[in-house]
Amino acid sequence: MARYKVEICGVNTANIKVLSNEEMMELFKKYNSGDLSAKEQLINGNLKLVLSILRKYNNRTDNMDDLFQIGCVGLIKAIDNFDLSHGVKFSTYAVPMIIGEVKRYLRDNNSVRIARSIKDIAYKALQAKEELTNSINGEPTIKMIADKLNLTEFEVSNALDSMKDTVSMFEPIYNDGGDTIYLSDQLEDSKNEMKNIDQKIAIKKAIDNLKEKEKYIITQRYFVGKTQMELASEIGISQAQISRLEKSGLNNIKNNIT
Repeated sequence: MARYKVEICGVNTANIKVLSNEEMMELFKKYNSGDLSAKEQLINGNLKLVLSILRKYNNRTDNMDDLFQIGCVGLIKAIDNFDLSHGVKFSTYAVPMIIGEVKRYLRDNNSVRIARSIKDIAYKALQAKEELTNSINGEPTIKMIADKLNLTEFEVSNALDSMKDTVSMFEPIYNDGGDTIYLSDQLEDSKNEMKNIDQKIAIKKAIDNLKEKEKYIITQRYFVGKTQMELASEIGISQAQISRLEKSGLNNIKNNIT
C-alpha cells in the first residue's frame, strides 16, 4: 500500500512509528527511572494518536499546525502523569487529556469572543460544581452552585452556557463496535412522542433491573453526563473497569428490551 506524505509542523506523518503496548510499557518504566530519551520516544510514538483526535476538529480552525502543537501539549501532560500501576492502556488515559487541551484552546480562541468576566464565572462555577459533586455524592443544581459563589442563578447558567461548544447533530456519541449512535438519534421528535412511550417505559424497567453498580454508572453517564474518568475517581476503580461495567450495562439493557 502506498504511503502518502502529509506534513504537519514539519513532521512527515508517513514516517511516524506507532508503538505497541508492550513497547510503551517498557519505555514508561525507563522514563520513570529517569531516562529522558524514553520520554522523547513516547512522544514520537504517540503522535498518530494526536493526529487521529485532531481529524474531528479540522473544520474548527484555519491553523492545524497550532492545533497539533496543542494536542502534543496534552500528550506530554498525559505521559508525565500516567501511572503504570492502574493497569489502564495509555491511549485510554491520554485521549481525554489531549481532547481537553484541544477544546480549551478552541474555546479560548473562538471567533465568538466571550467576556473575561463571564469566563471567570464559568471556571469558578465548574470548580464549585466539582466540589459540590464530591461533597453530596451527586449532581448539584444551578442554585446550589450560585449560592456557593454568592451569585444569581442567571449569572451562573449564562456563564456555563457561554462555554459550551456547538455540537453537530451528526456527532457520534456512542459506538460499541456495531452501529454508531449519533446525537440526532437521541433528539426527541414531538410527533412521535406517543409512539415512543412504550419504548421509554421498557428502557426504564431495563435500567431498574441492572445490578446496582451498572445502574449507577449508566445513570451517571447518560443522564447526568459524567465522564468515565470522573466516575473512576469517584468510585475508586480504574477507567477500564468503568468502561467494562458501562458496556455490560448497555448490553443488559439491550437484551431486556429486545
